[in-house]
Amino acid sequence: MNNPIRRSRLKVSVLRIGHRFVRDDRVTTHIALVARALGCDRIFMNEVDKSIRSTMEEIIQRWGGRYFDIEIFENWKSIVKHWKNGGGKIVHLTMYGLNIDEVIDELRKCDELLVVVGASKVPRELYEVSDYNVAIGNQPHSEIAALAICLDRIFNGKELTKQFDDAKLKIVPSPNEKRVLNNSRD
Repeated sequence: MNNPIRRSRLKVSVLRIGHRFVRDDRVTTHIALVARALGCDRIFMNEVDKSIRSTMEEIIQRWGGRYFDIEIFENWKSIVKHWKNGGGKIVHLTMYGLNIDEVIDELRKCDELLVVVGASKVPRELYEVSDYNVAIGNQPHSEIAALAICLDRIFNGKELTKQFDDAKLKIVPSPNEKRVLNNSRD
C-alpha cells in the first residue's frame, strides 16, 4: 500500500456532533471529505441526511479509501465513553481552547485520537470530557478549516502526499492542465 499515513502508529478518527438540517449538509460532507483525504481512519456522524453517506461512499469507490469508515450514531456520549475506555484521547476543536501549537507535541505522542468537530452549540459536558480543548486561533472560523489545519499539524504535512491504492481515479499533478488517470476496469 502506498500510504504514508497508515504506516504511522497514530490513528485518528473524527466525531461530528450536531447537525443543522439542510444548512449543514454541505459542511458535514466537507468535514467527511477532509477527514478522508487528510489521514483519518473514520468519521462518526449523527442526524445526517442519508445522501451524505451515499456521497461519501461514491467518493471512496471512485477515488479510493476503502479503509475509511463512516459510522452513523445516535448518542455522542457513547462514542466518547467507548473511545476513552479503549485508551484513546479526545481532542475537541473549539476557538476557546489552547492553541494547537501548545499541545501538538502531546497529540503526536498518542496512539489514537478522536477529533470532535461541533456544529451548533456544543454541550458543556464535551469540554469537560475532552482530554484536549484545542483552538486553531481564538477567533470565529470555519470548522472545516479547523479540522484541516489540525490534521495537517498532527501528520506534519505527510497527509498531503497520501495515495489510495484502491483508487479508480487518480489526479496527475500538472502546472497547467487537468489530468486524471482512470484505472477503472468497468
